[in-house]
Amino acid sequence: MAKLDKTPPAITPTVIESRIHVVRGQRVMLDSELAELYGVPTHRLNEQVARNSDRFPSDFAYQLTREEFANLISQIATSSSGHGGRRKLPWVFTEHGVAMLSSVLRTPTATKVNIEIIRAFVRLRRLLATPGEILTIVKELAETVALHDAQIHKIAGVLSQILSPPPSPPTPDRKIGFHPPTTNQLGA
Repeated sequence: MAKLDKTPPAITPTVIESRIHVVRGQRVMLDSELAELYGVPTHRLNEQVARNSDRFPSDFAYQLTREEFANLISQIATSSSGHGGRRKLPWVFTEHGVAMLSSVLRTPTATKVNIEIIRAFVRLRRLLATPGEILTIVKELAETVALHDAQIHKIAGVLSQILSPPPSPPTPDRKIGFHPPTTNQLGA
């Protein structure tokens, strides 16, 4: 069987960021996409991970379930390579797992690619807050808006009182001052 000559794609931030996915609430990269970036076959990458399994705890790398893989395929529109597709479920690597890959893949290409991948993860971390952070920010914003809303209503009430015309003075029932008695009042 002839060896496929696959040249790795141009390593740009856009290419790397397009290959970072969210699985189990974590930003991860697929083994096949990492292998393509490193310019090595996927099975060779996975061999090195298996040989150095003590360096890849479950928070660095883990194998997807069938359901997770199916969901990921539908999200990224990945098709089989024309060779019958994958026989094993893919592994995914978190940012820390990608950093650890640099210790097991020692090619100059892998080192350069790893640096760019870590930079992409850092950029994404700065740009994208995690859902928990977003929820906290939204709650704080809602509380601030509610506080300001109540204060604005109070200010509007005070302003309407200031701008409304003063009430007219009451009209007295009797006249104030000295009034000579009328003839009817004198008893005449």
